[in-house]
Amino acid sequence: MKCALYVLLLLVLAVLSGCATTSSTSPVESTTPTQIMKTREGSIPASAIKMIPETDILPPILHSGDYYEPVPLSAVINTAGAEDSPFIIDDASVLYFFFTPDVTIPAEEQLFDGVTGIWVSYQKNGQWQPAQRVSLQDENELALDGCEYVRGNEIWFCSARVGNYRGIDIWVAEFRDGLWMDWKNAGEKLNVEYEIGEFHITSDGSELYFHSDRAGGAGGVDIWVSRKINGEWQTPQNITAVNTPETEGWPFVTADGNELWFTRFYLGSPAIFVSRKTNGQWGEPELILSQFAGEPTLDAAGNIYFIHHYYIDGRMIEADIYVAYRK
Repeated sequence: MKCALYVLLLLVLAVLSGCATTSSTSPVESTTPTQIMKTREGSIPASAIKMIPETDILPPILHSGDYYEPVPLSAVINTAGAEDSPFIIDDASVLYFFFTPDVTIPAEEQLFDGVTGIWVSYQKNGQWQPAQRVSLQDENELALDGCEYVRGNEIWFCSARVGNYRGIDIWVAEFRDGLWMDWKNAGEKLNVEYEIGEFHITSDGSELYFHSDRAGGAGGVDIWVSRKINGEWQTPQNITAVNTPETEGWPFVTADGNELWFTRFYLGSPAIFVSRKTNGQWGEPELILSQFAGEPTLDAAGNIYFIHHYYIDGRMIEADIYVAYRK
């Protein structure tokens, strides 16, 4: 999925190295002029095409009777740029997501655009509010961040920046005094030894689900789990019940730990599947949404927020965040 940060940023680290300078409820982040240099809307090219369901020739397809037909979130969230990698807080009051204004721009150029990265919107009186940029780097240093996970006052995220062990590493930051601060690399074990890609941590903090093409899997990209014992992440185990020789990734585990949602390619495009746990074992995955639908994240009510990419003549135009409400 082209907009996913793990795919986009493979070339960025070399640029960063040459440009470096020295130097569940969710927290509400304060916004200062140095945190938002540009608006999302103002950064989108004038030639951009804003897709809507009525002009979408490849709309997401629902395969489950447990949900209403999916719809895009409001224009406060979805622009003519690309909104991607959503993460919804349990009570659906806060939505984090990745944004880039133009999907045709290479990642090494997005690094300098002042807007590509993680954004957050808060819901008030049932309406999403204008999104704010999430600042996770010093003002004079470069970074490109995404694939965020938030629990309490802690955010985990993917980042291409100086200080990485590889092109894209997982980093962690703490929310304090109205700002995210004290960001640090998640460490050599997770980034190098375990080779974790996009990920989700269970609500109790005891299990880390992630995708990776690390050796020992079923083939391609697989979903793995590492369990924390005595404060240490243990050797990952392959989730054999859901993995195939193809691609499975972008995992999300519900708060009760009984549903594993993920992306798998189906009939040539990303689709959303769910595996349910019975007697401690993951079951056969069920197809829920298909046709350029991926990266699911659920709120406590079971509503599915996901990414839909719009394609015309084999070319991606933009990406929006959709929701399929549970009946």
